[in-house]
Amino acid sequence: MYHYCTLFNTNYLTRGIAMLESLAKHTTEYQIYVLCFDDTTYQILEQRKIPHTILITLDSFEDKELLACKPTRSLGEYCWTCTPALIHYCITHFSLSSCTYVDADLYFFDNPNILIDEMGNSSISLTKHNYTPQYDQSATSGIYCVQFMSFKADTNGLKALLWWRQKCIEWCFARFEDNKFGDQKYLDDWTTRFEGVYVLQNARCGIAPWNVQQFPTLRPIFYHFHNLSFVDKDCVDLGNYKLPKLTISDIYKPYITQLLTLRAQYMPHNFDARKARAKSWKSPIRYCRRKLRGSYNVFKLTYFKSEV
Repeated sequence: MYHYCTLFNTNYLTRGIAMLESLAKHTTEYQIYVLCFDDTTYQILEQRKIPHTILITLDSFEDKELLACKPTRSLGEYCWTCTPALIHYCITHFSLSSCTYVDADLYFFDNPNILIDEMGNSSISLTKHNYTPQYDQSATSGIYCVQFMSFKADTNGLKALLWWRQKCIEWCFARFEDNKFGDQKYLDDWTTRFEGVYVLQNARCGIAPWNVQQFPTLRPIFYHFHNLSFVDKDCVDLGNYKLPKLTISDIYKPYITQLLTLRAQYMPHNFDARKARAKSWKSPIRYCRRKLRGSYNVFKLTYFKSEV
């Protein structure tokens, strides 16, 4: 049995559901623990009854250390702060031999259990950002991405996990400061700081908009839909990256089609963080800059609704 965990609130609800259902589509040998960041998320997931899904309320999860730092963090920063604490909570509360954290904006195209098998006897697995050179942010955002991380409940795994948990409670903010950024830059030296750390080698692991330019024809095990946003009532922005046409048609289109199907089920609620497009005197400049860079990825929803 493979054990996963994740966390999200109503802003990410349709993405979270899409991720959970894509996981259920590709494997049955798993359980996933979901930390629901608000009551609405808990209630809807309870009603939806996604297979192999166990729900955790925020009240049952939070401890004194987390509650003490909570007022100092934005919602996003607090989610990052909770990530290592959630992995540790699942291992200890549910007596798991291992647990793998996954971001809510991932979508599975194949069985991710093979990535856990790949780490073998190692205690911890990491995924690299594998930035395309023009998007390399390793210096500020980190070498590794928190998106998919496995920990075994052994000496090495728990040592690193507890260290990370404490560091995030001490400092976890959405800015680069003193070689820290959120929960992520802490991972940079783990291959030398801790024992039993394995970096996943499967090229189909961790494909994302910042590296897909290197893998335009590769079918991912999971894709990380970072920086995707729904704008106005009828558009979606895929983010400020140059995306291969094949990626847009074969990866983004089925994902957004599913998100729009979920949106229709939960209207008029805004469970996909729809927002008005920011407009200012700089808007034409931003448009021209993205056009010149080949990264203007704003589409009308009709492009995706055609397959709903």
